Amino acid sequence: MALVSGQPLLDAQPQLWQNTFAFVKSMALRCAVDLRIADTIQHHGGGATLPQIATNAMVPPAKMPCLNRLMRVLTATGFFELAEWLQSELPDPSMFKMRNDLTFWELADRDPAFNTLVNDAMVSDSDFIMDIAVKDCGEVFQGISSLVDVAGGFGAAAQAISKAFTHVRCSVLDLGPVVAEAPKDTGVQYVAGDMFESIPAAQVIFLKWVLHDWGDEECVRILKNCRKAIPPRDAGGKVIIIDMVVGAGRSDLSQREMQAIFDLYIMFINGMERDENQWKKIFLKARFSDYKITPVLGVRSIIELYP
Repeated sequence: MALVSGQPLLDAQPQLWQNTFAFVKSMALRCAVDLRIADTIQHHGGGATLPQIATNAMVPPAKMPCLNRLMRVLTATGFFELAEWLQSELPDPSMFKMRNDLTFWELADRDPAFNTLVNDAMVSDSDFIMDIAVKDCGEVFQGISSLVDVAGGFGAAAQAISKAFTHVRCSVLDLGPVVAEAPKDTGVQYVAGDMFESIPAAQVIFLKWVLHDWGDEECVRILKNCRKAIPPRDAGGKVIIIDMVVGAGRSDLSQREMQAIFDLYIMFINGMERDENQWKKIFLKARFSDYKITPVLGVRSIIELYP
C-alpha cells in the first residue's frame, strides 16, 4: 500500500486534532452557559457588542482580549471554557498555574515523566511537519549556511533540515536540562541557554511552534534577541517561523474551527494563535522591516522575517 504524504496528510491533521481537542468544545459550552452570553445577546435584541457582553458577564478590562478570543470560538463552533478564571483578576492569569501551582515549563522541569511526554510530543510533531516542509517548501532553506533552532528540544526539526540540506550547519538552543537529555550523534550541535537572555549567532534563526506559547511582550523579547543574532538581510539574515496565522490560507470550516479551538486551548499557558495583524504588530515592535507569510502547512504557515 502506498504511503500517504504531503497535502493529504496536512488535510487530515485538522480532523485528527478536532477529535483530540473535542473536550474543549464541551468545556467551552459550560463556560458560555455560566457567562449567560446567549441571554445577553437575546437581551440586546439578538446582536450584542463585545462591551455589552463583558458588562453583563462582569469581565474585568484585563480579560477583554480573552473574551474576544471566546467570541472567535463561539463564531466558529459555539462554545468556550472556564468562567471562574475569566472573571478573576490575577497578576499571573495562567490557567495551568492556577491548577498546578507551577507554570507549564516549571512542571516540565520538575516532573521527568511530564517532561518526557512533552518532548515526545514535540519530536512527533517535528517528524511530521518537517518532512513536508523540507520536501515541499525547500526553497525557504536554500542558500543558508548556518541555522539555530531556538527552543528546539531534542533537535528533530534541526535534524530534518540538516539531513535534507547537508550544507547547512545546524544547532539547537534549549535549556540546560533539555540539552543534557538530548540524543547523541544526531549531526547537530546542542547549546544550553535561554532564548530570553541571548541566542547564538547564525545566518538564520528557526522557531517552530515556539512563539504561540507566549504573550506579545515575551515574543518581542525573543525576536529582539533573534535580530541581534542574525546578519543584515543582504547577507542572508532572516528568521524562519512555523506557526499558525489565523485566517491565512484556505478558509474551509475545518481549518477555521481548528485554529479557533487551538487558540482557546493554548490560552491555558497564556499562549495565543495570532492573525496577520497581530503578528505584524509584534514584528514591528521587535524592529524587523519586512515579512512573508506562506500558508502551506495545513493550519500552520511558514513566516520569513527580515531585519
